[in-house]
Amino acid sequence: MHIAIDYTPAVRQSAGIGRLTRHLARELTFLHPEHAYTLFVAGRLAHKSAERAAWPAHVRLRDTLIPERALTILWHRLRLPAPAELFTGRCDLFHSTDFALPPTAGARTIVTVHDLTFLRYPECAHPRLRAYLESVAPRSMRRADRIIADSEATRRDLIELLGAPAEKIGVVYGGIEDEFTAQGEPAADAAVRRRHGLEKPYVFSVGTIEPRKNYALLLRAYARMLKKMKDAPILAIAGGKGWLYDDIFAEVVRCGLKERVRFLGFVPDSDLPALYRGAALFVFPSLYEGFGFPPLEAMACGCPVVCSNASSLPEVVGDAAVLAPPTDEAHWARAIRNTLNDSALRQKMKQRGLAQAARFTWTAAASRLWEEYQRVLGKR
Repeated sequence: MHIAIDYTPAVRQSAGIGRLTRHLARELTFLHPEHAYTLFVAGRLAHKSAERAAWPAHVRLRDTLIPERALTILWHRLRLPAPAELFTGRCDLFHSTDFALPPTAGARTIVTVHDLTFLRYPECAHPRLRAYLESVAPRSMRRADRIIADSEATRRDLIELLGAPAEKIGVVYGGIEDEFTAQGEPAADAAVRRRHGLEKPYVFSVGTIEPRKNYALLLRAYARMLKKMKDAPILAIAGGKGWLYDDIFAEVVRCGLKERVRFLGFVPDSDLPALYRGAALFVFPSLYEGFGFPPLEAMACGCPVVCSNASSLPEVVGDAAVLAPPTDEAHWARAIRNTLNDSALRQKMKQRGLAQAARFTWTAAASRLWEEYQRVLGKR
């Protein structure tokens, strides 16, 4: 078979969707080399020769002279019926990996919908992105032969909020890389933490600085917790600036936390394992996640986790984390304080976390994705 995969997020996005696309494509083409694959990239590839050399002979890359934004306008605003096969060549299956399915000419189709933040929490989505997704996602879902969600929570949202037929939706979880492990090299880990100014005990969180990550509640909860635990570790937050972040930074001042909170800015993936391993606790109060990599990474690195009980997060962490409602700062303050004060609980969480994280591998994820491909192509 000839399978075309929209690889655009893999080269344009560094965070969750890009990472998911990169690893699924890599693992899938490794597991099933008996088929031909085309990785389609909207717009020009900056380092096309190097990227092409990284793939085996049964995988080819195709970029376009038309820039990504222009192609998006042509396909999804003007609805130009120019099929994706003009760029990929004739294919048996076209997998759109990021909400929007382009027109096709005969190929069977799959679209991945990662989350419905733009509907569940519209105030947390950029207005232009929300308007785009509200238009393109439902239309793409109707046209696709199969819909893939990143979690059961997203699957339920697709049914409830967009009326998608339950029998049309499959779930494919993400995985984590081998670098996220509890077995680090102490000297190298210490050097990473020193570079980020984290030589004292700290509680850690990771995520873009934006409303959906719910940092304002975390800061208020932390301030409340400090009233009863004045010697608590500092709070370190890693993540680049997203949008509507001014209120989050203002919350630090309002809560009197300038000396107790460190914003690290964007942290490369290569530094994260050391930061997870060095943390006393990982906290993740997000309002909504289609999958939620950070709590899983923290658990794989042996760090106990307190996280939100919303959306997909209970699926990801299982019984290995302390869960708290993302709207209850008093509950969060108690959960953080109690976990920091209970070494036996943290050790139990560490062991459960390692077992839970081991369930999420990219091999398992790609195998599930292949089952969905077979389903669409009528081959069991």
